[in-house]
Amino acid sequence: MGLKIIIVGAGEVGYYLADRLSLEGHDIVVVDPHEDKIKRIERNLNVMAIRGSGASAKVLEKAGIKETDLFVAVTNSDEINLIACLLAREYGVPRKVARVRSEDYLSPGSPLNEQKLGIDLIINPTRVLADEIVRLSEITEATDWAEFARGRVVLLGYLVKEGCPLAGMSLADLRELRALYDFVIVAIIRDGETIIPGGEDRIRVGDRIFIIAKKRDIPAIEYLLGFTSKTPSRVFIIGGGQVGVSVAKQMEAKKVEVYIVEKDPARCEELAEILHHAVVLNLDGLEAKELLKEGIDRADIVISVTDSDTVNILSALLAKHHGTKKCIVRIDRPDFIPLLGRLGIDVALSPRLLAANQILKFVRRGQILSVATFLGSEAEVVEMVVPDTDFFRGGRRLAEIEFPKGAIVGAIYRAGEVIIPKGETTLYPGDDLIIFAKREALPQLEKIFSR
Repeated sequence: MGLKIIIVGAGEVGYYLADRLSLEGHDIVVVDPHEDKIKRIERNLNVMAIRGSGASAKVLEKAGIKETDLFVAVTNSDEINLIACLLAREYGVPRKVARVRSEDYLSPGSPLNEQKLGIDLIINPTRVLADEIVRLSEITEATDWAEFARGRVVLLGYLVKEGCPLAGMSLADLRELRALYDFVIVAIIRDGETIIPGGEDRIRVGDRIFIIAKKRDIPAIEYLLGFTSKTPSRVFIIGGGQVGVSVAKQMEAKKVEVYIVEKDPARCEELAEILHHAVVLNLDGLEAKELLKEGIDRADIVISVTDSDTVNILSALLAKHHGTKKCIVRIDRPDFIPLLGRLGIDVALSPRLLAANQILKFVRRGQILSVATFLGSEAEVVEMVVPDTDFFRGGRRLAEIEFPKGAIVGAIYRAGEVIIPKGETTLYPGDDLIIFAKREALPQLEKIFSR
């Protein structure tokens, strides 16, 4: 049974959420004051769109606030998001989510924090982006990383580069390697298309591959497959805004050598006060000669997080050209993301899409425990519980279950143990399944696990 959801704000986050949640069968109403955004929603999505302010009781009543199960406020204004959520609280909406940029609302000691505002989830895009960057910096070869089953199971993404021993191998060849360590290649992304591979599929140079494995086996599996990750020792951060500072502080705490590049001299003085060990460079992220003097070519990772997509892309390309091992780039316009892999940029992150994915995790409940979505891919990983129904009681072999085309079980978590499955593996009620699935397969998956 779908939920009645109001989304206030039809920017990138609101549009993405409306698209995803309507596909899952929820009843969506989007509210936004801008005519062009409302028209885009009406033209492209099968949802109701109302023009008006989300901070207006009259507009929200028109949107059906009295019958709403979930209220999501994701405009560019913190104040509108908070007022909209306070109105939703007055109308008795059970669950409320707001996107908030200002740190004033996020500290437990703040006069206006989540509890005092009665909001169930406050998403701060800066914090979400900084945390994701730090996570992806810890394992230098991986382009994607998500944890499941209380951290015991990991999904990793890798780019298959020239000279990688996997290039040219079929999945059937890899089965022999699997005798040593349990892992599953659950997907290949090639030229923007997501392939759920079979035994005959071969891995090519330029593919992005996704592997599900036990966390403890990762170093051995990386070694086996020709990937060598290590913790970074020298990091350059281009852009000294909120995201840059948050990443620099976390890196300092990990004893990493940090260089932070900021073109505004006044901001550089502030950075020198805020940061304890980082080297603050008053430079433009595109001044290659000066950055080379500082050793950007010897950096393990370059993280480009200015407010300009153009500067972020160009500074990362310059760094890669001069020998930097890995680049992580902030991109505000997600349409660019599929192009960046071809340019040699290792990881592209959109703060808006990361914030939207945090909200999606919160919205889904019941059989689905958690979700991870990957940029540039038409797929996601869901962690689902096998229900205690007649169909599953007594156990069901995986081979007997008609999984939709485009879905593959990567791991099972049962009573503290991780099982990497085969066709004859049996599922029992209460098992946690980690499933890689194309989006079109999700509704069918939910049907299987709700019968």
